[in-house]
Amino acid sequence: MHALARAITQTNLWVGKIAAWLIVPMFLSLLADVVMRYVVGSATIWTSELAQLIFGLYSVIAGGYLLAERGHVSVDILYGKLSRKRKALLDLATSFLFLFFLIVLIWQSGDMAWESIARWETSQSLWKPYIWPIKAAIPVAGVLLLLQGLVRMASDVRTLRGLNNDPAVWGQQAAEPGGE
Repeated sequence: MHALARAITQTNLWVGKIAAWLIVPMFLSLLADVVMRYVVGSATIWTSELAQLIFGLYSVIAGGYLLAERGHVSVDILYGKLSRKRKALLDLATSFLFLFFLIVLIWQSGDMAWESIARWETSQSLWKPYIWPIKAAIPVAGVLLLLQGLVRMASDVRTLRGLNNDPAVWGQQAAEPGGE
């Protein structure tokens, strides 16, 4: 079980680091658009749409990475003042919302992706790039986020039991300092 949790976390970290490089072609695309607009006097058809497609992929595929790094935004007015065990308890109490959202996301986006792939769907612009790969990435990203969420829930259970909650060191049974 520990090896699986580590593998899921490492996969999400790897995907997130790869996704971070999507900023480069997105930036270059937008830079080309600005240069064409102000230097040549005519905007290109494809640069803005390419940047949108890249940003769409970037924003969905990085969810598992953010969860692995615990980088999602939380309201720290109350949550930040809680002990590790109380945070874990609150996270577990609200995890049904997370699971419900992701199950619906994977189900609905999976249907959408299959339809898009079956039609080799393209954009409605003059450029007409394929958009089915971006739509196919949504359920994949949902599965990665769901798996990382399950790892986090297991981590929260371990915290409540007084065990180390870092999947990288789950073989250790010592309690973390500062827990309640």
